[in-house]
Amino acid sequence: MAERSGPGVYSIAAHRGFADALVAGLVPRYAQGDLGLARLTLLLPSARAVRTVTEAFIRHFGAAERGGMLMPRMAAVGDLDLDETLGPLLDPLGAADVPPAVEPTRRWLILAELIDRAMEALGRAPRPSAAGRLRLAREIGQTMDRLLVEGVAPDDLWAEPVMQALAEVAAHWSENTKLFYAVQKMWLAELETLGMVDAATRRNMLFAQAARQWRDRPPPTPVVAAGVTSAAPELARLLRVIADFPDGAVILPDLDLSLDDDVWDELGRAGNAPEPNDSAFARGDAVTHPQYHLKLLLNRMGVARGEVRPWHRRGVGAAEPERSHAISSLFLPPQASTRWVDLPPEKRRLAGVRIMESANPEEEAQAIALLVRRALSEAGRRVAVVTPDRGLASRVAGHLRRWNIEADDSAGRPLSQTAAGRVLLLLADVLADDVSPVALFALLEHPLAGEPFGRAAWLEHARILELELRGPRPAAGLAPIRERVGRLADRTGGLAEWWQAVEAILAPLLDFEEEQRSLGAHVAALARAAEALCGEHVWAREDGRALSAFVDDLRLHEADAGLALAPGDLPAVLREAMELVAVRPPYGGHPRVAIYGLLESRMARADLVICGGLNEGTWPPRPAPDPLLAPPVMRALGVPGADFRIGLSAHDLAGALGAPEVVLSRAARDESGPAIPSRFLLRVKALLGDRLLEKHRETAAVELARSLDDTPGEPPVYPRPAPRPAAAQRQVDIAVTALDRLLGDPYQFYAREILGLRSLDTLDAEPSAAWQGIAAHAILERWHRARMADPAACLAPVADDVLEEMNMHPLMRGLWRPRLLAALEWVEREIGDDKERQVVAIERKGEMTVDGVRIHGRADRIDRLADGRLAIVDYKTGKPPGWKMVEQGFALQLGLIGMMAREGGIADVEGEPAAFEYWSLAKNREGDFGYIETPLRIGRKTTGIEPERFLPLTEAKLREAIADYINGTEPFVARKNPDYPGYADYDQLMRLDEWQARVDDAPEGEGA
Repeated sequence: MAERSGPGVYSIAAHRGFADALVAGLVPRYAQGDLGLARLTLLLPSARAVRTVTEAFIRHFGAAERGGMLMPRMAAVGDLDLDETLGPLLDPLGAADVPPAVEPTRRWLILAELIDRAMEALGRAPRPSAAGRLRLAREIGQTMDRLLVEGVAPDDLWAEPVMQALAEVAAHWSENTKLFYAVQKMWLAELETLGMVDAATRRNMLFAQAARQWRDRPPPTPVVAAGVTSAAPELARLLRVIADFPDGAVILPDLDLSLDDDVWDELGRAGNAPEPNDSAFARGDAVTHPQYHLKLLLNRMGVARGEVRPWHRRGVGAAEPERSHAISSLFLPPQASTRWVDLPPEKRRLAGVRIMESANPEEEAQAIALLVRRALSEAGRRVAVVTPDRGLASRVAGHLRRWNIEADDSAGRPLSQTAAGRVLLLLADVLADDVSPVALFALLEHPLAGEPFGRAAWLEHARILELELRGPRPAAGLAPIRERVGRLADRTGGLAEWWQAVEAILAPLLDFEEEQRSLGAHVAALARAAEALCGEHVWAREDGRALSAFVDDLRLHEADAGLALAPGDLPAVLREAMELVAVRPPYGGHPRVAIYGLLESRMARADLVICGGLNEGTWPPRPAPDPLLAPPVMRALGVPGADFRIGLSAHDLAGALGAPEVVLSRAARDESGPAIPSRFLLRVKALLGDRLLEKHRETAAVELARSLDDTPGEPPVYPRPAPRPAAAQRQVDIAVTALDRLLGDPYQFYAREILGLRSLDTLDAEPSAAWQGIAAHAILERWHRARMADPAACLAPVADDVLEEMNMHPLMRGLWRPRLLAALEWVEREIGDDKERQVVAIERKGEMTVDGVRIHGRADRIDRLADGRLAIVDYKTGKPPGWKMVEQGFALQLGLIGMMAREGGIADVEGEPAAFEYWSLAKNREGDFGYIETPLRIGRKTTGIEPERFLPLTEAKLREAIADYINGTEPFVARKNPDYPGYADYDQLMRLDEWQARVDDAPEGEGA
């Protein structure tokens, strides 16, 4: 190698492709005969970078058509964002001098205990719950790491600049600072007792140890640090030592060497020569600029930008050099951006960069997938989709599977969103929610559940029980569900045995004497239940292995903290902990397509790079300030604030823009409404200008994505449904409650009675009017029967017994029972006070035959009047129908029951019906519960149906319906009478919204 002067610091321009350009330059510099590059030590920022550079070596030697190769020794020195370990390279250097690092889980649990002690010492009240302390412990740990990396000691929190900053912010920030300081001091004392240090401290000590030893005794083999951009002080010192080696080098990604000096100065001091009472991160620093963190690194290394040399090798996927000039112009800081007006064309040239704007995230994902598929049709072409939006990444991967393209999302998924992780969380939900039906059946019908018992039979039994439990929530625990199973067991073979297996799995979770258990004990019980439920399948795949490690970690450190958790806190604690565990897919995806997050995309390169999700709040993300230390405090301490990550996101985009072909994509709307374009995308548009912008738009993929879901030509007009079933299909019975449906909306009658379709309640449903009516009728029936044996029987005990048997949830019972009892007590008083009538039938079934059709129903109550005639009573929990509805045939239940009684169709009831009454349990005009209404015009009423016309009217309407629909050939027209106040259960089936607006349409069509 030629002699050089100054430190060996280099920059690979964005257009050259970092990994491939790095390899192209390392091979001629460091290859030594048969040993190849084996003597070289290559320090990289992360394990992902090691993989990327390894692939670049393979491409390089494959393109050269050489034989085998010996690659350099590569080690990850730890990108702070990725939290990677140092690897085996630097660890031996610490040997006896560097204490071991405390495990993250152990620290998290102990910090949660220290928070309680610190709050007690500070006199804080009320103190947070166990779940709140665990959440706060994680935040304190993250803040501690940020300060430790920057070399900030706890006592620095009370330095004069910090105190001045605290004087300018709200009082709660000062209280947070005191709590953080107290907890950190306690933690440092705990570490001293353990003989350990924090992982960030150990990393700093290793870097410092390596720098000292290498400075005194340089290694005999070359060392190169490539792609490391972290500006941690100790790491910066180590990089300077490496740069001073005669055969060492520090190679930076995308350092802009073409920036004018005044523009470089506009970025701020970046840690260099702070003024008194100021900091490196003063408000004047352009921390959101993509070059800022590199300037900070150079300043901490003690290297001037003029000493950095360009790396002249190109990668196999390099773009044209003009691209780097445009990227430099694109991200000029505010003052320098005024130069755009006078920029020459070569400084704004973005050939190969296209902008794609879609209507919504789904359309964006479809368009991106189409771009990937088109690119893969060209031999050897590599594609990378880069996005921080994990939802967009998963949608793109899903669309690609349409064409059997398996694209691995290398950023992975949180453990909480994987199949194995969901099993543990669902078990925690079942425990926390006292076996609520929603949580229970989400667990029992999970894709992994029931594998040891036979998946098909398991699902069959689970679905049978689910149908039984739909509706309002039963009482808590397993016992109420066991009672329901007992009712079904006689009709369903094997259900009781299946439920016994379910109870055997869940009972140990619910059966513990203490109110609270430690987190480790909870997790151990959940893990045992998960294995019993799913067998070895829960641990089998990559998510299962991650879950196993997660469980073992918590169980291992159970003794380190006596923190006890209530079951209700468990789901939130586990979900937050699992969110931090990334499950990455195994190898085996398409070799030429990759989906990256921003961290994973660093150093990677492809022929086509698609940057998706370029909306504000996604790329860049919304800055999240530290919850414990105020932003002015962090600036006073010299610690990068939340805005610093905007600069990192800008640097990620600048690196991606160096690819030969780039598509910048965004959606105009997201799930919450209109989305704001990313500030980076707006800069691209502004740099191009209106004239050039249209030439850089990608519209073909968006149009094709839209056309995939479009129906060619005009969509067919859906007619108003009017099915005509065959004569044999029409021969069905008519319930007394169904005649109004047959007359008002024949299609509903057709769907319900002929097709046999019924709407299902949801699990944990609110008590509907129908359900409340069932409960009220059951209570009244039992009370009436009790009065036959004991006329003094009270209604309240009967109501309690019925509600108990219905397993009504205690909360629902507490809310609804007082209203129900008030209404039922009104019924009790009305019947007890009326000596002129006698109850002769309650909930009595009846039937009759009219024109060959069986009419059936149930009478709520029938009374014998003083003159021997009958009074037909119908109980209503809501408002009864008006007399006009009855006259139109929409509420003829009272008349049909009267006809049955007159014809002797109700057992033990004979006589002529004379009174027809609705007894409503709703509030009356005075605000009390209960009133009586009748559709007849009797007494002082001036409206209603004449009593002598009521039963003939009912009979005429009944015979008309039978003649037209049951014995006739009339179509069952949807919404024949638009005034009919029926339910909306079948509106979607009849596709109501597609034809209702066409009010002039005549009934037509044969199918629905």
